[in-house]
Amino acid sequence: MLISPAYAQAAAPGGSDFFVSLLPLVLIFAVFYFLLIRPQQRKMKDHRALIEGVKRGDQVLTSGGIFGKVTKVEDHVLTVEIAKEVQVSVQRSSIADIVNKPKPGTAEATAANNNTGGGFLGKLFKK
Repeated sequence: MLISPAYAQAAAPGGSDFFVSLLPLVLIFAVFYFLLIRPQQRKMKDHRALIEGVKRGDQVLTSGGIFGKVTKVEDHVLTVEIAKEVQVSVQRSSIADIVNKPKPGTAEATAANNNTGGGFLGKLFKK
């Protein structure tokens, strides 16, 4: 006979093939969730908290790259003084960062807490 016995064997049940083919898609989604979606949601939450915490007198950086001091806080609009007697109104969501507050855990925050400033070289060349 010229026909091999492999052709006569029955195929594997189809149910297990469905789950095996679905597994890579589930793994890809899990990787996307933990590497892209979740960190982006955390970043948006932190930015929302930063925007809600803006108060009068804060030094801010807008998303357009303009530094200024907040002089008036309204519901969705901030008045920012960018130069002496020059004030602009910006949307609250356009604030990228609050400049005058050191972030916890950074070198600026530890220097502000220790009142040392200057780091190693500042201590070395202290008068």
